[in-house]
Amino acid sequence: MEFDTTVTAGIFLGIVAIGTAGLIVAPIPMQTSTILMMVLPSIVIFGLITVALGVKHGEYRAKH
Repeated sequence: MEFDTTVTAGIFLGIVAIGTAGLIVAPIPMQTSTILMMVLPSIVIFGLITVALGVKHGEYRAKH
């Protein structure tokens, strides 16, 4: 499997969706609005930072 932008975005969105759905259905004392307004954006931001670091590390490894 070759990871291009489309595949990476699809996997990223799938992981975020599964994580968010898991938090919504989990028996925790947190309202859905809190999860969608606070947790979801933090998951997305952390994921984007992680993907950017991974891409830069891959570029470094490919050059050296």
